[in-house]
Amino acid sequence: MTTPISFSVLICTYQRHHLLDKALRALLLNTEEKPDQVIIVNGGDEHANQVIKKYQDISGIQLEFIQTENKNLATSRNIGLARCKGEIIAMTDDDAEVFPDWVSRMKKAHQEHVESGAVGGLVLGSNTDTLVSRVADAIAFPGWSHAQAVRTLPGVNISYKRNYIEKIGLQDETLFRGEDVDYNWRIQQAGGTIWFDPAIKVYHHHRPTLQGFLYQHYMYGRAYYLVRRKWTDMYCIYPHHIRKMRDLLKGFNFFIALFYQPFLSAARLANYLDWLLSLPLLFAAGIAWRWGMIKQKISS
Repeated sequence: MTTPISFSVLICTYQRHHLLDKALRALLLNTEEKPDQVIIVNGGDEHANQVIKKYQDISGIQLEFIQTENKNLATSRNIGLARCKGEIIAMTDDDAEVFPDWVSRMKKAHQEHVESGAVGGLVLGSNTDTLVSRVADAIAFPGWSHAQAVRTLPGVNISYKRNYIEKIGLQDETLFRGEDVDYNWRIQQAGGTIWFDPAIKVYHHHRPTLQGFLYQHYMYGRAYYLVRRKWTDMYCIYPHHIRKMRDLLKGFNFFIALFYQPFLSAARLANYLDWLLSLPLLFAAGIAWRWGMIKQKISS
């Protein structure tokens, strides 16, 4: 008879209590197998605490919330990580809703892949009624058709083995974005793999407006530069130096990809009209992402 694996979930929230309510309902009421512990770090107002109190009497789940001052996501996660007791520590966000089999599939993947330091899966758009949200669903988060080891996975749908967290320590609080990419790289440096399983799913509430969509990609670009400046041996879309012909070609591709990448990304959309209409959005997202990198380099 196998010993049960203890499972903690960490959620950080900031001023989105209406979404947090949906996230907790999915995790605490709708899951087939419940987590043992849920830690919620609230950097916002008391509305989130009122939502959390609605779920405090669920039998068998230790639910705890921590009030803090909002600085950045890494800081809030570090506060929560210190309170997580599980052998597996999972993370999701206040704007995400886990699938009913989320806990059990996370545990299963960790058991089957003992070499993995982290396990995660698909992030699916919950709101795809507008073109912007459908484009966001196609490009905002990585995804593959079959289970495999990957470079990184987003913090909205991931879990870590405790022994790897103890090895690498806390998240980097100097990173205002990209802390999950940095953390996953450190897991790999410590000898673990990042395992992706498409059966592990969450719904995510994508940004519904064009302004929010472009700002998100601008911030992704800034984070991309910060993480690559910290880890110069990490996979990178641009060269850190121009020393070889390969570096020159990589630098050229950094700019030319702005024109061909939208066509590759548009191919993920379901119908031809969306494919056609999405091209200007994808081009604009590419500009925003690259401008974020350039802006961060200038200001660093």
